[in-house]
Amino acid sequence: MKILIIDDHRLFAEAIRSTLREHGMDVVEVAETAAEGIEAVRRERPDLVMVDLGLPDGDGLEVGEQVMAEVPGTKVLAVTAMNDPRAVQKAVSLGFHGYLTKDTSMPRFVDSVKAAAAGQVVVPHRLVAGPGATASEEERQAAMLADQLTPREMRVLALLVEGAGSPTISDRLSISPNTVRTHIQNILTKLQVHSRLEAATFAVRFGLVNVPGRQSA
Repeated sequence: MKILIIDDHRLFAEAIRSTLREHGMDVVEVAETAAEGIEAVRRERPDLVMVDLGLPDGDGLEVGEQVMAEVPGTKVLAVTAMNDPRAVQKAVSLGFHGYLTKDTSMPRFVDSVKAAAAGQVVVPHRLVAGPGATASEEERQAAMLADQLTPREMRVLALLVEGAGSPTISDRLSISPNTVRTHIQNILTKLQVHSRLEAATFAVRFGLVNVPGRQSA
């Protein structure tokens, strides 16, 4: 697994690179600007890109979008000092595999990077809107779509959020691969999304399932 860091806070980025390398992860480069980061992505084609949202020459969310467009399949993880629930929702809705704040403890930080690399969506639990929050029209619409899912489809959706593939889902639920495909197609249709990742990010964004990869703070 190749990791690229895009962050203008050099000391922080170097500390993260050193720690991740100690845990067996290959950090191929640290870029300090959006422009340098995009060039490095094109050159290295990393598996995971960690991008600061506050870059000197661009919006990290837009950079992440460009990364995913240029190298499909690359996972993007927002790393920022901002404790902003709206930024979390925006990142997840764009297809980011997670959102980490820079005050996260290093062991938890490493675990979260590993979880994101494995396909899980990781977000700080404290930045996810609680049940007392006023629901927006978008949230109400999401709830209506989610209400169409059967209990078994909800279980499959939870496993998708964990990053499980079809064979794992088949084993965990003791159902055939064909049944797994049917459940997943039903989930995509009912949630009005087009891919497993979109279904997983939808579930995380609107709190449909418990997310083992989430950070607690």
